[in-house]
Amino acid sequence: MSEQKRAVVLASGGMDSATAIAVAKDRGYDVCLLHTSYGQRTEDKEYECAKAQAEYYDATDFLHLNPDHLATIGGSALTDDDIDVGDADMESEEVPDTYVPFRNANLLAMAVSYAEAQDCEAIFIGAHSEDFSGYPDCRPEFFEAFQRVADVGTKDDTHISIEAPFTEWSKTDIAEKGLELDVPYELTWSCYRDEAPACGTCDACAFRLEAFRNAGARDPIEYAERPDY
Repeated sequence: MSEQKRAVVLASGGMDSATAIAVAKDRGYDVCLLHTSYGQRTEDKEYECAKAQAEYYDATDFLHLNPDHLATIGGSALTDDDIDVGDADMESEEVPDTYVPFRNANLLAMAVSYAEAQDCEAIFIGAHSEDFSGYPDCRPEFFEAFQRVADVGTKDDTHISIEAPFTEWSKTDIAEKGLELDVPYELTWSCYRDEAPACGTCDACAFRLEAFRNAGARDPIEYAERPDY
C-alpha cells in the first residue's frame, strides 16, 4: 500500500464539493471522487462536472454510483417532478422543498464503504453553515454523530476521519477559499432546475451568485437570469 495518504471526496459537481477537493489536495491527500446520481433533476450535468473535476485534479479514482432509492422514496423537489423547485427565499429559515430526506447519511454510508475498501484515511464533504440553516443533515452535530457510526461500523484497524471543513463557513467564505486555491468553478454546477443554462433564481443559484459577488468575482458559468443578489 502506498504511503501517500488518500481521501474520498463526495463530489456533487457543485462549487462546495469542488472546493472540498481543493482543500483535500491542499492538505496533502490524493483524492478518490465519489459521485452519485440518485434521480436529481440535473444529474447529467452534475455527472459531467464531477467527471471533469476528477480529470482536472488527477483523481486517483472516480466512482459513479446510481442509487435509485432516494428518487423512489421521493419527498423532495430535486427528485419528484410533481414538486416544483421554488424561487430563492434568502431569508427563510424553513427546511426548503429541495431537501432530500436524510440524503447525506446515505451518501456518507457509501463513502465509508468506498474509503474502507480503498484504504483511505478521510472523507471530505462540502456541507456548510448556510446549508444546515435549512438542511438538518448538514449540521455539525450530524457529522459528529456520523463519525461515531464510522468508528464503530468498520474494522478495528480502519480509521476514517469525516471531514466537513465548511460547517462554520458561509458560501462567501467557500468562494473566497476556492478562488485562493484556483478551483475551476467553470467546471461546476449548482442549479436545482436546469442543466443549461443555470436558472439564476433557485436557492442554489441565488446563494452561489451572492457568494461570488461578495467575493468580488464573477461567476464563470452561464445563467438564464443573473440577478444582483
